[in-house]
Amino acid sequence: MNQPLPPPIVGPQQQLDEITFKALVLGMLLSVLLAAANAYIGLLVGMTVSASIPAAAASLGILRLFRRSNILENNMVQTSASAGESLVAGIIFTIPALVMMQAWHGYLYWPMVSIAIVGGILGVAFTIPLRRALIVEARLSYPEGLATAEVLKTGGVATDKDKPTQQPDLPTSGIKLLAQAGTLGAIYKLLESGFGLFAGGIGMVRHWLGGSYLFSGGITLSPALIGVGYIVGINIAVLVFLGGVIGTLIGVPLNWLLNKEAVLLSAGLSQALTVEQITDQQWRSIAAAAWQKCRYIGVGAMMVGGLWSLVALAKPLTRGIRASLKAYRHSRTTIDQAFPRTEADTPFSIVLLVVVAAIIPLYSIFYIAMTDYEHKLMVAALMTVLMLVLGFLFASVAGYMAGLVGSSNNPISGVTIATVITSALILVNIVGKEGPGAMLGPIAVIYLAALICSAAAIAGDNMQDLKCGHLVGATPWRQQLFQVVGVVAAALVIPLILSVLDAGYGIGRPLEGGSEDRVLAAPQAGLMMALAQGIFGQGIEWNFIYMGFALAVVLIALDLYQERRGARFRFPVLAVAVGIYLPLGLSVPIFVGGLLAAAVAKQQQGESGQYDNNRGVLLASGLITGEALMGVGIALYIAFIGSPLPTWRLGGVLGFSAIILICLYLLKQTSKTRPDQA
Repeated sequence: MNQPLPPPIVGPQQQLDEITFKALVLGMLLSVLLAAANAYIGLLVGMTVSASIPAAAASLGILRLFRRSNILENNMVQTSASAGESLVAGIIFTIPALVMMQAWHGYLYWPMVSIAIVGGILGVAFTIPLRRALIVEARLSYPEGLATAEVLKTGGVATDKDKPTQQPDLPTSGIKLLAQAGTLGAIYKLLESGFGLFAGGIGMVRHWLGGSYLFSGGITLSPALIGVGYIVGINIAVLVFLGGVIGTLIGVPLNWLLNKEAVLLSAGLSQALTVEQITDQQWRSIAAAAWQKCRYIGVGAMMVGGLWSLVALAKPLTRGIRASLKAYRHSRTTIDQAFPRTEADTPFSIVLLVVVAAIIPLYSIFYIAMTDYEHKLMVAALMTVLMLVLGFLFASVAGYMAGLVGSSNNPISGVTIATVITSALILVNIVGKEGPGAMLGPIAVIYLAALICSAAAIAGDNMQDLKCGHLVGATPWRQQLFQVVGVVAAALVIPLILSVLDAGYGIGRPLEGGSEDRVLAAPQAGLMMALAQGIFGQGIEWNFIYMGFALAVVLIALDLYQERRGARFRFPVLAVAVGIYLPLGLSVPIFVGGLLAAAVAKQQQGESGQYDNNRGVLLASGLITGEALMGVGIALYIAFIGSPLPTWRLGGVLGFSAIILICLYLLKQTSKTRPDQA
């Protein structure tokens, strides 16, 4: 923050092609692919990772195949591509709640497309005035924007095959790294979920001390989760694992010890069963039932953590809002010749027109959601106003926070939780807790949460991309246009992706006759459902939520203590809360990935550090993308053709061995010496 900005790579007076047909097509294609990959990962573990760096590397490698390309063209591709990854987060964190609460009987195409497009475009519009205030004047760091610019720089300013020049190694090796790691991740997923050669995980349930202590644990065998841990880093990886330990290794035994009869009832077993009568299969059912209750500890922690993130952001939020309002007052249009090309934002008149025009589809979305309620006109109008007010507020928060912690660590879950709580408390006082209004109220709240979450996710991504564009010398309004292109391209396919994943694995609940092990947990959507329904009086596990409140307070105190000490290791509540809400097995490979990132970081010295880090991010992104896309492909096969093969009896040993080899591959590739230093 407040570091002097270097001059852009391409000066304001230089004219290079930015909007080209090949950039448009490639940007849209990568937006769709990255949306599919992050949909799978986000539904599995409740977090997504920034796609700007792999998108930039892929663009560099692909556009070099053409006769001419340049750095600004590659920047446009990554701008459009990363929009798909960000938009899908806003959808998967919220929309599955509608299916889980049986308000929808499937993933409805046009309602989802409408929510995604309107929310995404408003996310772009709300942050356009913030660009100059936060990037140029406040000079926030936007770490992923900086890293993406470094990747783009390696390709040189322009490539002309009629005038060959010696270029650094990363443009060609970057696409190779992505392809190699992606192939590894895809092959692993095919052998695991398709042919059954590898097991999806290793788990065990044991009872000791005469059945008083119930242990359940395991590890999910997934290269993609190793990649997620590598990208989020050791701090977040440790905290997610800590949450898994609290929820499974501490919460499950305590719940069983103190609430045996209630746990047996939840497991569908007789409360009269003695320890000696319980079979191994029943013990597994008991452990699962005990853990389901403990997840509400995570819900409570997320509630407090989400609200605390807004309290902690009071000053930055105020600065962001003031900067935005100042930018609105002093905005100039692209035809103002006093402004150089590199400072030409979308004209304010167009931004205002987009926001005003959005009122009609917003009102229609909420009107349809409350179609069976007699006061639907009033409720739809109220929710539209809330969307515009809270959407602008939280998009500003997300845009500002992306400048401090990056898009991958941007706490959009916090603003979504705040949206659900605020809107539900307002709406419940209007429609009440009984009758059709109480049934439709949670649906309207989830609609609003989906719109705001989409806007906030795109806002953070837009600011990261604009930071990258500022460093390389892009034209802001062209980037903002390509951000919208990426939003629309992804929005048109996200409903299809979720429908396929739901048919293949089950999202948030197992398929009829399907295995619990294959379910995509959709933890964030489950939380939104629990909050919305709980506030409208449809039942919520308050005792466990109170425990989550207490845990969150302890974590906040620890985090403040670490901040006061100036320590690098912090205790963000939401990371621990997500770990509690997820099965322990998912947090173990994330933890391993974080350890690998720490090991690589320890090896990095001097100028080669950024280079090695980019290699690691590319490899991790490849593992995530390869496994996720193969997962989508297998879901297509399951949904429309047939069932996968059963897991081989030695699948656990083989899968674990393969994961070790992949970790060694990741370490070896990231420890290679930079070519110009060899």
